[in-house]
Amino acid sequence: MPAPVLSRRDLDFLLYEWLDVESLTARGRFAEHSRETFDAVLDLSADMATKHFAPHNKKADAQEPRIGDDGRVEIIPEVKAALDLFAKAGLIGSSFDEELGGMQLPVTVLRAAMAWFQAANAGTSSYPFLTVGNANLIATHGSEEQIATYVPSLLEGRFFGTMCLSEPQAGSSLADITTKAVPQDDGSYRLTGTKMWISGGDHELSENIVHLVLAKIPGGPAGVKGISLFIVPKILVGADGQLGERNDVALVGLNHKMGNRGTTNTLLNFGDGTFTPAGRAGAVGYLLGEPHKGLSYMFHMMNEARIGVGFLATSLGYAGYLQSLEYARTRTQGRPLGDKDPSSPPVPLIEHADVRRMLLAQKAYVEGALALGLYCSQLVDEQQTAEDEDARARAGLLLDMLTPVAKSWPSQWCLEANSLAIQVHGGYGYTREFDVEQYYRDNRLNPIHEGTHGIQGLDLLGRKVVMQGGAGLALLGETIGRTVARGIQAGGDAARYAEQLQAAVTRVGATTARLWGTGDPELALANSSVYLEAVGHVVVAWMWLEQLLAAGTRKGDFYDGKRAAARYFFAFELPKTGPQFDLLDSLDRTTLDVQPTWF
Repeated sequence: MPAPVLSRRDLDFLLYEWLDVESLTARGRFAEHSRETFDAVLDLSADMATKHFAPHNKKADAQEPRIGDDGRVEIIPEVKAALDLFAKAGLIGSSFDEELGGMQLPVTVLRAAMAWFQAANAGTSSYPFLTVGNANLIATHGSEEQIATYVPSLLEGRFFGTMCLSEPQAGSSLADITTKAVPQDDGSYRLTGTKMWISGGDHELSENIVHLVLAKIPGGPAGVKGISLFIVPKILVGADGQLGERNDVALVGLNHKMGNRGTTNTLLNFGDGTFTPAGRAGAVGYLLGEPHKGLSYMFHMMNEARIGVGFLATSLGYAGYLQSLEYARTRTQGRPLGDKDPSSPPVPLIEHADVRRMLLAQKAYVEGALALGLYCSQLVDEQQTAEDEDARARAGLLLDMLTPVAKSWPSQWCLEANSLAIQVHGGYGYTREFDVEQYYRDNRLNPIHEGTHGIQGLDLLGRKVVMQGGAGLALLGETIGRTVARGIQAGGDAARYAEQLQAAVTRVGATTARLWGTGDPELALANSSVYLEAVGHVVVAWMWLEQLLAAGTRKGDFYDGKRAAARYFFAFELPKTGPQFDLLDSLDRTTLDVQPTWF
C-alpha cells in the first residue's frame, strides 16, 4: 500500500483534542451537526481523495492540458470523473447556507476535509476550490438575482468559477489594469481587455465557467479606487437559468507551469470579437456590488484563497513528509557509526541521526502549518457565528493579522519540507518515479500564488500591524500571552518554551516600533519579507506550544512525537528569529542603497 497523503490521527488531534470543534454544534448554524457528521465528511474525503484523486495525479502531471485542433482544452478524462464525484457528494457547497443547497458545515471541518484532496492531487482539486471562493463572493456581495442565477449552479458543480485580476502588463500591480467595462442601456456592461494567469480559465469540465473580472468603468477614479468587479460568464445565462449564447471570452493560450500542471492556467481575451453575443463584440458582464469597490470585494475571495494556498502548501508538504517517512523506514543503507563490521546488515535510513533530523524538521513544519491553517479556519467560524459581537470583531481582527502569515509561512517552509523529502530519498528523490519530485514542483508555485512573499510582507508590516492604531498586533500579543501563561503554569518544558516564546513576542513589538519609529515608510518596509518570516516563526512556535499543552501528559508514540517536534521547533527554529530581529532593528539600508546599475 502506498503511504497516505495525510494523517487522520493528526487531524483528529487538532480538531477534537485541541480546537474542540465539536463545541461548535451548540451554535444555531451548526446545530444539525455532531462529531458523527464531522467524521463522516472526513472519512468520505479521505476515501474519495485516495481512490479517485491520487491515482491520476502523476498522469495529469505528465499529460498536462493542451489545446486541441478545435480550439478546445483537452484534459485527461480522469479529472472530470473525479470532479463529478466530488460535486455529486455535495462537497462544493458544504459550508454554504442550507437555503443555497449547502450543508452549513463549519469552515474548520471543511478545510480539514479538503486538505485530503489538496494532498492527493493539487491540480484536480484546484477547480472546485476556486469555485467555492467564487460562489462565496457572489453569495456575499451579489444581488438576489445574481445569487439565484449563479450560486446554486456553482455549488452543484454545473458551473465552475475563476477570479481574473492580473494582466500581462500589470502583474500584481492592480492599479495598472486596463480592462474596461462600458455600461449598456440594459444595465449590463461590455468588457474589453486581457487577463493573465487565470487558473481554471478555460476547460470542458463543466457546463459553464463564471469569471469574476476586475475592470474599470470609464470616468471612474484613477488607480485602485476606480476598480469594479463584474460577473462575466463564458456562456450567457438566461433569466430562466438556461444557457444561452457564447460570451465574448476567448482563450488565447495556456501557460505551461513547472507544477500543478493538471489545472489549466490561461491567457484570456475579453471582448476581442472572437464571439459576438447579441450580434456584436464585447464580453457581457454584470456589475457585482457597487461601482469602484471591486478590489475590496475581490479581497473577500483573495483572502479566502490565501488561506487556501497555505493549506495547499501544507498538504503538499505533508504528503511529501509521509512519503519520505515511509521510505526512511523501509530503505536500508549504511550502518551505525559504532558498527565497524562491514559484513553486518545495513540499517533502515531512519536509524541515522541526520535522517531523523530531516524528518523531524518536516514534521515540525507541516504539523505546525496545519495547526495554523485550522486555527485560522476556526477564526472564520468564530467571526461568522459567535453570539457576542465583540468576539466576532476580535476574531475578524486576529484573522486579518494572521492571513499573510497563514499564506506565506507554509508556502516557504512546507516547500522546504518537500526539499528535505527529496533529500531523504537521495538520488531517487529527484527522479519522476517517486512522488516527492512532483510534490516539490507543485508546491513551488505557492510562494507566488495569491500574492508573493514580498506582497504578504508589505501587507503584514505595512497594513496589518498598524491598522486601527496597532490593535491587531496588540490582540495577537494578548492572545499568544494567554498561551504563554498556560505554559508557565504547566511547568517543565512547556514553561521553558513559554518564556522563550514570550521573549520573541516582546521582540516583535519592539522591532515593529523601531521600524515605524523612523518616520520613513520606505526604510521601514525595505526588509518586510524578513519581518514576515520572523513573525511567521513566532506564530508557528505559538502553534507548537498550543499543541504541546493539548498533548499534556498523555502517553503513546503519537504524543511523544508531538513533544519531540515542539522541542525541535524551539531548539532549532525559533532561535533563527534573533538575528532576523537584529537585522531589522539595525535599519539596514543595503537593499535601498544598492543601485540597479551595480548588478
